[in-house]
Amino acid sequence: MERDIRDIVIMGTGPAGYTAAIYSGRANLKPLVIEGSQPGGQLMITSEIENFPGFPEGIFGPELMARMRQQIIRFGVEIAYGSVQDVDLSRTPFSLSLDDGTEIVTRSLIVATGANAKWLNIDSEKMYRGKGVSACATCDGFFFKQCKVFVVGGGDTAMEEALYLTKFAAEVIIVHRREEFRASKIMSLRAGKNPKISTMLNQVVDEILGDGHKVTGIRLQNVLTGEKTEHQCDGVFMAIGHAPNAELFKGQLRIDDYGYIETKKTSTETSVPGVFACGDVQDYTYRQAITAAGTGCMAAVDAERFLESIR
Repeated sequence: MERDIRDIVIMGTGPAGYTAAIYSGRANLKPLVIEGSQPGGQLMITSEIENFPGFPEGIFGPELMARMRQQIIRFGVEIAYGSVQDVDLSRTPFSLSLDDGTEIVTRSLIVATGANAKWLNIDSEKMYRGKGVSACATCDGFFFKQCKVFVVGGGDTAMEEALYLTKFAAEVIIVHRREEFRASKIMSLRAGKNPKISTMLNQVVDEILGDGHKVTGIRLQNVLTGEKTEHQCDGVFMAIGHAPNAELFKGQLRIDDYGYIETKKTSTETSVPGVFACGDVQDYTYRQAITAAGTGCMAAVDAERFLESIR
């Protein structure tokens, strides 16, 4: 029995995936959106968003994603729950296998799988993950009331994490391996003005210290002198960036040295015709909710034009 072939499938439900679904739904392409392992994407673990157009008073990440989800449902978009375990882009139509055994066949594919937080990958970090080590201040900050915590990183993410943690922690120390932060000026200034926040520059994490049950401290190493120092603390938050979720496509799509899916200039088209990528899985420069949404729109338009060309 011949399988139903869909016109368009969208992998991911962050700002990029939802926006692609809105546009392709309005184009009457009847898209199927595969929810993935983190429905709503990174904004589900983001507190207040102040720079998304249309929300002058700001909006919380989960609320914004809930509104986007309502919008795609309004346009009749179908949602498949679960994650893609395997994909075959070697021939058309493309085939995808979900973790529940479901097989999906589609003429075009939009990859909006986003990115995940990076870790230091040291043994002590793994040992105390969930026991004082975290990569999400909005998820775990509540548990560190009146505590001393360290935030590792030097970009906007680190500043945002540190500022959020001041709502609960008594003291927040930002550790960065360089002399200067990579964060935007406005975020650096905001963190610098907060009396609860201090910084330790030219330092890297050598070890997370604990008693076997929870974090009790951190050992840092000065990158200039090599000197190691130990500091008491109750928690360590990693804010050292994100890794794109593109492992599934290695060997099938062209991927750059940093793991991002490559797309053609002024387009979301990948190295395989009919496959498009948008959001943080292909954007290593901007990595913002609004730019992810913008490329989601582009991907939907590109996919619609592709489908028209093969009819």
